[in-house]
Amino acid sequence: MIKAVIFDLDGVIVDTAHYHFIAWKRLAKELGIHFTEQENEQLKGVSRLRSLEIILELGNLRLSQEEMERLASKKNQWFVDYINAMKPDEIFPGVKEMIQSIRAGGLKIALASSSKNADTVLTLLNIKNLFDVIVDGTMITHTKPDPEIFLLAAKKLNLPPSECLVYEDAEAGVEAAIAAGMKCIGVGTPQQLSKADVVVAKTPDFGIEKIKKI
Repeated sequence: MIKAVIFDLDGVIVDTAHYHFIAWKRLAKELGIHFTEQENEQLKGVSRLRSLEIILELGNLRLSQEEMERLASKKNQWFVDYINAMKPDEIFPGVKEMIQSIRAGGLKIALASSSKNADTVLTLLNIKNLFDVIVDGTMITHTKPDPEIFLLAAKKLNLPPSECLVYEDAEAGVEAAIAAGMKCIGVGTPQQLSKADVVVAKTPDFGIEKIKKI
């Protein structure tokens, strides 16, 4: 019996991933590295420093830990600048209404995003009030595919993991949800998210009526 729905943020509720790509591409260009949208897929669901390592590997560059942290912070400031200009209409069509219908159905709602800026994004989208629990990158030690973020969300919801359903768009996120002992709806393509219990093209494609039957 599902009693709570846990949403990832990037790619599930809003396309903040697009802003990440723009910021990483801008940094890669400064470093003389060609960085494509296809290569950006490798960065989904991984930490900021690991993302930078992947980009440096593409350019066969090695930097000190101190320099890497400086560059990662620089990229993050650009990202923050981009998302601070976000508008409520950037939320994916139908997602706000879907969350509202899930709440009306008596289920709890949580956010579990590795982003350290998740709270800011929810505020700018004017949907923060729809979430009972928010867990972001500032609250965890291990990023996905480690299940820590989902287990913490379940703990804050006061529910066992088996009563939680996760919406994820990244392979690492799907693996984290499964490792946490939760059902998972993959948002994307079956090729990328084959381990999910169900895969849909868009988040609202699996609404409250289908949740009740899972």
